[in-house]
Formats: sequence, structure tokens, C-alpha cells
Amino acid sequence: MNILKAVNLRKIYGQGETEVKALDGVNLEVEKGEFVAIVGTSGSGKSTMLHMIGGLDNPTSGQVIVDGQNLSHMTDEELTIFRRRNIGFVFQKLGIMPWLTVRDNVALSDKFHKVSKKERYERTQKYIDLVGLNGFEKHYPRQLSGGMKQRVGIARAYASNPEILLMDEPFGQLDAQTRYSMQEEILKIWNQNKKTVIFVTNNIEEAVYLGDRIVLFSARPMKVKGIYDLKDLK
Repeated sequence: MNILKAVNLRKIYGQGETEVKALDGVNLEVEKGEFVAIVGTSGSGKSTMLHMIGGLDNPTSGQVIVDGQNLSHMTDEELTIFRRRNIGFVFQKLGIMPWLTVRDNVALSDKFHKVSKKERYERTQKYIDLVGLNGFEKHYPRQLSGGMKQRVGIARAYASNPEILLMDEPFGQLDAQTRYSMQEEILKIWNQNKKTVIFVTNNIEEAVYLGDRIVLFSARPMKVKGIYDLKDLK
């Protein structure tokens, strides 16, 4: 069953001599529970597409349909509510709050939804354990390594219980050893709960290791260059 459809997405910035065509007729379907790796060169428009899928940016034309809901038909308020309930984000640039502990960072979504402190701490512990941060609940980001900070971001995204998890080069700033470790961790987590994951990377080795399917994009203006199904090879 398809949980996501991107239909003829186009994105143009500027006008006239300053016009930049980022996406040019991109079509993509993702099944529920899939791990899809999106690969393309730096600056090709991968992040732009991810932002449109997540409702953070609007296409110039085309449609994004998530779980049967057309994002372009929603008001800003409806889109914000839908995004909080259905879509989780993990970005390369960490968005964790430096003044909050690991536990409070992971529990942030539940706090916005007015869940009691006792309940959100109990629920949060499951995700802290899931990413291997047991024992670090009361630590602050400044006390953590780069890989551990990224685990906090992943735990927070999962704690919001999204239908789709969007990951935009989340390991791009990590050293090679930590990156390999995080790849193993994200696969372990995905195998436990089978959330739908769309993972953007410019590293083909990483895409092959992680993805059920690889979607290869061309350079700007971005188009689908090829789709490779790896399910039977794993």
C-alpha cells in the first residue's frame, strides 16, 4: 500500500535571469514500511524534495499525497497539525535544544501535545533505550559525542510516532567509524518497528547498505534517473 505519492513535482526559484529550476517533473511512490534511499549529487535538489514531502515547502506545481491526504489542499494550520502527527524529521544539522536534557529533548513532541510529565517520561524511555542512550537521560547535549547527539534526534523523531520518517543526510557530519555505527543502529531500529523511512544521501555505499530501494536522481534540474529494488538481495 502506498503511503506517499509525489506527482509531477516541479520547483522553480526566482524569475527571468535569476530563475533556478530545482525539480522538473519528479514522480515517486513509497510503500508503507519501506526504507527508500534517495541518492543524488550535492545541490541537486534532494533536500528541497524532502522538504516538500514533509510539508515544509510548497512545490511550484505538482502534488504530494501522504497517507491519502493531499498536502496542497490543506490550510497552514491543518498542515502543521498533520505534520506533527504524521511526519518525523532528522536533519544533518542537529536541531536538539542545548538547554534540555536528553530525556526532555526526546519528550519535546509529547510536551507540545500537553502529555503529563510522568506519562511522557515513561513513553520516552522506550525510545531512549531503542537508540542506546540508556543511562544518559539527564545529560545535556554539550556532554555528548556527535554520534550520541544524532541518536537524540533520531529518538525524538521516533517518539512523535510518525507514519513517515524523513532523514536528510543525518550522518553527513560524522566521522567514518561513527557513521558506520549509526548506519547499523538505524537499520536495527527500522527492523524493530518498520516505520516508513525516506533517507537522503549522496553516498551510494550508504544507500545500498540501508535501502530497500534506491532512487537515483539526476543533477539539477532534478529528475528521477533510475529506481533500483534491492529487497531480494538482502
